[in-house]
Amino acid sequence: MAKLFLMLSALSFLACKVTENKPVPVPVGFDWQGHRGCRGLMPENSIPAFLHALDFPSVVTLELDLAVSKDNQLIVSHDPFFNPDICLKPDGSPVTKENQDKWLLYQRTTAEIQAFDCGSVGNPRFPEQQKIHTYKPTFQAVVEAAQAKNPAIHWNIEIKSQPDWDGLYHPPVADFVRLVVAELRQLHLEKQVVVQSFDVRALEQMHQQAPDIALAYLVENMASFPDNIAKLSFLPEIYSPYYLTVSRKTVRQCHGHHMKLIPWTVNDVSAMRRLVRLGVDGIITDYPDKIEKVGR
Repeated sequence: MAKLFLMLSALSFLACKVTENKPVPVPVGFDWQGHRGCRGLMPENSIPAFLHALDFPSVVTLELDLAVSKDNQLIVSHDPFFNPDICLKPDGSPVTKENQDKWLLYQRTTAEIQAFDCGSVGNPRFPEQQKIHTYKPTFQAVVEAAQAKNPAIHWNIEIKSQPDWDGLYHPPVADFVRLVVAELRQLHLEKQVVVQSFDVRALEQMHQQAPDIALAYLVENMASFPDNIAKLSFLPEIYSPYYLTVSRKTVRQCHGHHMKLIPWTVNDVSAMRRLVRLGVDGIITDYPDKIEKVGR
């Protein structure tokens, strides 16, 4: 992990040397995605964040993360626990970093989870983010709120799972996927959704349980496209690597396999322009308010 961090840091440094000052024409149908709604502007993965993301006409897709509650509800949350950097206990006191397992969502009911405030503190990494009292919503509540504003909106939902979390932070991965598939079918989202994950197990289970639902393989390593794709028994519809690892060759390889390439998470206009020039099919960003600057 330390080696990966150093390599990505080096890529970040090199990227700073490459600026795209000229506007770039964005292709029709380009998939602009609001990351966790619009994390740069509103508390992440909250209903206010998703609704605000819909205020930007270029946003095609809402991106979010899923966890599971004790009562088997899909909860929209990046972490399977209460992040001490952004959450407060029901009594208003801070969530502490000690005894992290005490704050697991999978050990609490939906009602208990929603008593925590995960918006008033703000996020020190995103100084423009508004501070508002809000909570971790259910996936169903997010969909209903967003569709009331824009019925045509698309979804990119991440199954947050990993082997050492099974049974503690979330259900066994096959059960986790079963909950996701059932919810997507109940909400009739099969044609409007992509399910993404870093966890190859989750993608394999999705492919088995719901072969009609599009999948995206999230990648944060430095391995090549062929090496990463070889970890799957099938070709997903989308390859989604960390944006600084994307090259023209990566785009060419994806398109050669009839796959789309949608990198994460791009918050700099120059970087967005560079990626559009390379030919990516979409971009995930915390700042949908910056999208209009790419083409002008």
